[in-house]
Amino acid sequence: MYDFAYHRPKSVADAVALLKGKEEARPMSGGMTLIPTLKQRLAKPSDVVDLGGVKELAGIKVEGGNVVIGAMTKHGDVATSADVKAHIPALADLAGHIGDPQVRNRGTIGGSVANADPAADYPAAVVALNATVTTNTGKHAADGFFKGLFETALGEGEIITSISFPKPEKAAYMKFPNPASRYAMVGVFVAKTASGVRVAVTGAGPSVFRVKAMEEALSKNFSSDAIKDIKVPATDLNSDIHGSAEYRAHLVGVMARRAVDKANK
Repeated sequence: MYDFAYHRPKSVADAVALLKGKEEARPMSGGMTLIPTLKQRLAKPSDVVDLGGVKELAGIKVEGGNVVIGAMTKHGDVATSADVKAHIPALADLAGHIGDPQVRNRGTIGGSVANADPAADYPAAVVALNATVTTNTGKHAADGFFKGLFETALGEGEIITSISFPKPEKAAYMKFPNPASRYAMVGVFVAKTASGVRVAVTGAGPSVFRVKAMEEALSKNFSSDAIKDIKVPATDLNSDIHGSAEYRAHLVGVMARRAVDKANK
């Protein structure tokens, strides 16, 4: 690990000032990605700005038709929240299957979304539920937030403060996890909302993506039979020692059908 200056601000304003005023400064939420990266000397920030002391960034509340989750809310708190379970049980279920107990009690929703790991679970929920990502400078719609591999619409010095999830009529998430890391080799979040059906896939490609053909079919008939013949092209999908692009393409269909069946229970 290289030397760096450590800061623990108490407010969003102080955190933003530290990030903008320091060369190569990096924010840290739960540290589930940054700390291992620092230990392996794969990153050399001049400063690490720990957001753990910013209390205003944590918490869950219901506002009208939305469940609003603070960026520093831990996965375990999302999984056990009575409000999330009552209004978006699929999101609570997703959070409860992230990593292991250690990760769920340290990792945060804002850190995961900002990191945009191609195999992370939350991006599928953000896109499928058409969530709004709120930052210290404004708001980002779900469809325009994730730009590519570990790339988002966040600008320099921009910090996620909360994520607002609209309550769906039906929703479910199913994933095929890597047995070691528990990251999604393929995860599919299906949501039926007042504005239509959305199907978001994580783990299969460089970034989360929607399957429009499935959305159109499910809008007419929200059943797994409606999408049983829809195939996702293997072109541009991830291929590694854990599974080929063709295997992941097959899993998208399998997980999508299971998610629809689960949502209909």
